Amino acid sequence: MLSSDEKKPKNDVVVDLALRPTQWDEYIGQDTIKNNLRILIQAAKKRGEPIEHVLLYGPAGLGKTTLAHLVAREMGTSIRITSGPAIEKAGDLAAILTNLQEGDILFIDEAHRIHKTVEEMLYPAMESSVLDIILGKGPSARTLQLQLPRFTIIAATTKAGLLSAPFRSRFGATHRLDFYTIPEIERVVARSAHLLAAPILPEAIGEIARVSRNTPRVANRILKRVRDYAQVHDAETITLRVTAEALRIMEVDALGLENTDIKILETIITKYNGGPVGLKTIAAATSEELETIEDIYEPYLLQIGFLNRSLRGRIATQRAYEHLGIPFYRNENQGTLI
Repeated sequence: MLSSDEKKPKNDVVVDLALRPTQWDEYIGQDTIKNNLRILIQAAKKRGEPIEHVLLYGPAGLGKTTLAHLVAREMGTSIRITSGPAIEKAGDLAAILTNLQEGDILFIDEAHRIHKTVEEMLYPAMESSVLDIILGKGPSARTLQLQLPRFTIIAATTKAGLLSAPFRSRFGATHRLDFYTIPEIERVVARSAHLLAAPILPEAIGEIARVSRNTPRVANRILKRVRDYAQVHDAETITLRVTAEALRIMEVDALGLENTDIKILETIITKYNGGPVGLKTIAAATSEELETIEDIYEPYLLQIGFLNRSLRGRIATQRAYEHLGIPFYRNENQGTLI
């Protein structure tokens, strides 16, 4: 499966990299996590050691990858990037680990998708910087132990609950990234607009922030499309009117909901009496991938109170009915909320 960056047009990936903060002071939001990581980094530097392994988790688009790059920059080390699905076999992991240098950071995205066999190989590597390789099969098999340079793993995941307890316990620092506030998103949009050389009025910044789903990645994506609209229509400055018209064309509503969000809610309400309905059923009915719904759309719908979870599936709330202009009625078979 392609990563989110691989799915984007090449120009968008280049722009996203240009917008990524390269200094601590440029990274907006997540202040508690930044302060804790700074202490971790300063203590490691004083001891002359790599920092402890770090686990970052939370919804997509909140800056986990950026934090990993900033940690590497602060430590003055190289960062190697991979993902859980990319490490399919033990040999893949061995190739990555044996090419690390002293103090390097290995960033593993989608850590919850690491294969169990590969994960177990990571345990001695994380604890003692050794790699156990089994040579041969059957009674003649033997174990070769390779000494690795001291290194740090920074793992990122949107589903910390899918990580095994032994794996989670080997991280010295675990941090959850939370959704951003509107003022924080406004600062992100203002900074990105400056880097894009796109003059923008404060009210336009506020409107983009309001529909950004409290997520910097979404805010930057919307800003780029609004900038495109302004350039095509020869608007020298991004105004509120320009922003509103661009959002209308993009089919982004006042709460930041897009076509897929509406389709998910309408499916639950009109086809399944408001729920409960399982994610697999929703994915099949909307022709969307289950993981996309679970990682991208559901967290925001839960956050704004349009969805509830029950033991039997997802349930549309009264607020969702009202937003769609559908008369609300209570389904008595919705089960216990979780």
